[in-house]
Amino acid sequence: MKRYEQLLKSGRIRREKISKAEIRRTLEKAERDLKTGRKLMEDDLDWGFAVTYNAALQASRAYMFSRGYRPASAQGHKNTFAFMALALGKEHRDVITYFDRMRNKRNRAVYDASGLITETEARNLLRVTRKFVTMIKKRLAETARP
Repeated sequence: MKRYEQLLKSGRIRREKISKAEIRRTLEKAERDLKTGRKLMEDDLDWGFAVTYNAALQASRAYMFSRGYRPASAQGHKNTFAFMALALGKEHRDVITYFDRMRNKRNRAVYDASGLITETEARNLLRVTRKFVTMIKKRLAETARP
């Protein structure tokens, strides 16, 4: 609790009892978005990138939910990654910082300028997100054991 105190006080996250079914569905969305993002990259790098980014977001949300927290609806993506930086600690800070940078890039690609994403950026995001989703699934499986 103390770890997340500032996020709670500022209203960026809130405590909430979240069902195992919702956590499972959110993780399933992450897996779906990984597959869909990869397929989309063949035709549209911007959308493939956006959907792959969403896989990282959904995996993060599943982890957050498993800890009994939900992001505030305003700036939900930013708040989710702020939570994850604290939840996963220094060992994973670089990957969370990377996803937060990709959040900004995705926002620009979706709302401002098409053709912004390079193939290298899209493939890197896919690679990093695939590893991240696997790590989150493993952590959730470990905490689900009796």
